[in-house]
Amino acid sequence: MKSNLYHVSFPYLGINVNINPIAFAIGPMRVRWYGIILATGFLTAFIYVYLRADRFKVNREDLTNVIIFGTMCGILGARLYYVVFYPDNFYKLNPQKIFNIYEGGMAIYGGIIAGLLGGIIVSKLKRVKILSALDLCSLGLFLGQAIGRWGNFFNQEAFGNETKLPWGMSSEATKNITVHPCFLYESLWCILGFAILHILSNSKRLQEGTYFISYILWYGIGRAFIESFRTDSLMIINAKVSQLFSLILVFVSICIIIFKHIKVKNLRMAINKFKNIIKHKKG
Repeated sequence: MKSNLYHVSFPYLGINVNINPIAFAIGPMRVRWYGIILATGFLTAFIYVYLRADRFKVNREDLTNVIIFGTMCGILGARLYYVVFYPDNFYKLNPQKIFNIYEGGMAIYGGIIAGLLGGIIVSKLKRVKILSALDLCSLGLFLGQAIGRWGNFFNQEAFGNETKLPWGMSSEATKNITVHPCFLYESLWCILGFAILHILSNSKRLQEGTYFISYILWYGIGRAFIESFRTDSLMIINAKVSQLFSLILVFVSICIIIFKHIKVKNLRMAINKFKNIIKHKKG
């Protein structure tokens, strides 16, 4: 079995490993670590979400249908997003490559957008509480993304520009230049986001939609920052698509949080005013 073996080094840490993108072969079919890791991320996220459904008061059977359909839409969306924004009309000139997902080329934002739309449609049909489902799935997304990003490591992609930082990485894919391991940054950022939301969900029940907005805000901030290092970003004119989209999401999330805070504050003021009126009448 032929392979594109990578000699990966973290020179400042004294770590050297050889990685093979291909896990194993069955006849002519090659199974890549990229696909195995993505599948592991999805399965882990699904198990977590399934076990936590009661906490968010979501029916497990209905939630399963939402996740399955949302995932199917997410895979299509992630690939379509990548294909549309890939430079130099590569996929227009090589249409047969569009279906080679196992080689890499999945854009998380395309997956999130399409997955959410698909999930919302099923939620409406099954009469699932949409905000509760989104809150729960947000934690699953963090967990799945944290694991899934390691597929980029085995494909030796999603890295940044040159760096002298202690955790810099080099391989044949980076032309043996020590670069930022951006896949690692995003994985750690997602793990931290998951840990925070998981702890909060255990301690108290927040207003519906809060976890989802927190996910969008947290991921948007991290992705906008990490994207500034990356050298393989999808571009639109002279802007990095994912960075631009991240900044828009951060802005929208902050606006929603402010609006919700003002709305809740005004509601509390109205309730207190009503209570004072009742007390005054009784007195």
